[in-house]
Amino acid sequence: MEPGLWQQVVERLGTAMAVLDPAGRIIAVNPAAERLLGRPAAVVYGRDLHDLCHRDPGGAPVPRERCPLLRALAEGRPARGDDDRCLRGDGRLIAVSWSATPLTDDDLSGASAGMVVLIVETVADRRARRERAERMEPEEQSEREEREEQEERAARTSALENLAERLTLVAEITDVLGQTLEVDEALARLSRLLVPRLADWAAVDLLVGARRVHRVAVTGPEGRAAGQEDWRGQLPPAGESVHSPLVQVLNGGGPVLQDRAALDAPSDSPLATVHSAFLRATGAASVITVPLGSRRQVTGALTLVRTDAARPFGTGDLDVVSDIGRRVGLVIDNARRFGRQRAVAEAMQRNLLPPLPEHGRIRLAARYQPAPAGSQVGGDWYDAFMLRDGALALVIGDVVGHDLTAAAGMAQLQGVLRSLAWDHTGTTGAVVDRLDDALHAITTVSMATLVLARVEGTDTGPWTLRWTSAGHPPPLLLTPDGNAQYLEAGQGMILGTHLGGSIRRPSAAQAMLPGSTLLLYTDGLIESPGSDLDTGLGRLRRHALTLAHEPLDTLCDRLLARMPPGSTDDIALLALRLPLPPTGAEM
Repeated sequence: MEPGLWQQVVERLGTAMAVLDPAGRIIAVNPAAERLLGRPAAVVYGRDLHDLCHRDPGGAPVPRERCPLLRALAEGRPARGDDDRCLRGDGRLIAVSWSATPLTDDDLSGASAGMVVLIVETVADRRARRERAERMEPEEQSEREEREEQEERAARTSALENLAERLTLVAEITDVLGQTLEVDEALARLSRLLVPRLADWAAVDLLVGARRVHRVAVTGPEGRAAGQEDWRGQLPPAGESVHSPLVQVLNGGGPVLQDRAALDAPSDSPLATVHSAFLRATGAASVITVPLGSRRQVTGALTLVRTDAARPFGTGDLDVVSDIGRRVGLVIDNARRFGRQRAVAEAMQRNLLPPLPEHGRIRLAARYQPAPAGSQVGGDWYDAFMLRDGALALVIGDVVGHDLTAAAGMAQLQGVLRSLAWDHTGTTGAVVDRLDDALHAITTVSMATLVLARVEGTDTGPWTLRWTSAGHPPPLLLTPDGNAQYLEAGQGMILGTHLGGSIRRPSAAQAMLPGSTLLLYTDGLIESPGSDLDTGLGRLRRHALTLAHEPLDTLCDRLLARMPPGSTDDIALLALRLPLPPTGAEM
């Protein structure tokens, strides 16, 4: 039979027909089913047929485990029923008989593809309804038809509004989750969106290691707690359970929708017992539990609770929450991968930063502070080493890039610069030019900034600072008379710009008084969201002058501690302090 002819037969069939997917959700109805159910196709699509229509003679929902249609669907066998009750869209309860035939996939697997259900109104019920209609006056009949049409339009509008709200919620959650790679922050934002827009309570459980379960977030109505306990923290291992949806989901099971009757199932594992106690404390009337991630890679579970029995979750909600769970699982997996890579890069970077040399009475201190969690480790670095002629070399730099790439580039740049500077008798600018010439030939660094400085002088002075900057923030010199000066001379182009032989970077020189303090730093110390570079330089000058009398290690620690919140960059800081004359006390 041609598909077009088959469709005409189905649409003109006088018997109500509904097609269900393997989960019992309606995926197709014919016009006769729309009339019998009292609901247009747009309203019933995606709804669970049992939850939508199946009632006992008194009009109460029938528990799912007592539904012969659902049992037949699960077992993939035909079934029929007589004298059941169906709740129409207009609220009337009608007596029906039904017959169901399973559908299987076209391939050889024989897997269930759902079920076709034929539904007919029983003769007595149909006759009574027809007699009532015949007794109606034409005007009354017209009013009834108009009322049914209005109800149908209202149902369609409500269905579209619900769909739009769900799609908007999913879009907002996707946008919010994409703004951070910090797991705790992502889950906190998720909970604030889900409660109260979709649920009254939300709980997020993460799998840690092989079987351990950690409840990382519990969110409920503002100002309310779920009983006297804080339900967050370590939970019993996932284990095995026949009845607990949470345990089943954590073990790779699919999403589960529970009504009030299903919540009374006995607990058969320690985790199920704890979770059931949480649900009772919230006053749960309807619960959705979905995996975070996919069945192949489950990172945890999301549990949503509604407490109003008159507003239970439906299959449409289950679909939306399942999609949210998949998205959240992907964010968690990405965040964990990012965290592992970040930890490796940070450890590599710390290990590559060298110990500081001892150089008579000159004092040195350095600090490296990685970017906050959720940001990428950069390529900031410092170095200090003795040169062949007895001068002290100081270096501060920032490699373009992030994480392992930047850390590897930093190591390469550090090694090449040491080799070029160690026995070079020319200017610092010439050393930096040689480094720039070799940059792309023997390193993987594309661009970088740095300051290379030489401190010349004996242990008792006098001292001269010679330096060159390749696009780096200027050194800050604090003098014992209470002045602070940015050394802005000696500025040249950043490394990686291919200046060639025609343009050479300048060098600069500055005499340094006994007791002076020199600060070399990366831009993370002067940049912060919402402020410009001049503001950052002014803030550093002000704080440095305030702390100039402190021991060098204390000065470094307190400068980092006074950074404004919100910074997303790492920081390298190298400090030098010259001794006071032998007759004076060191600052």
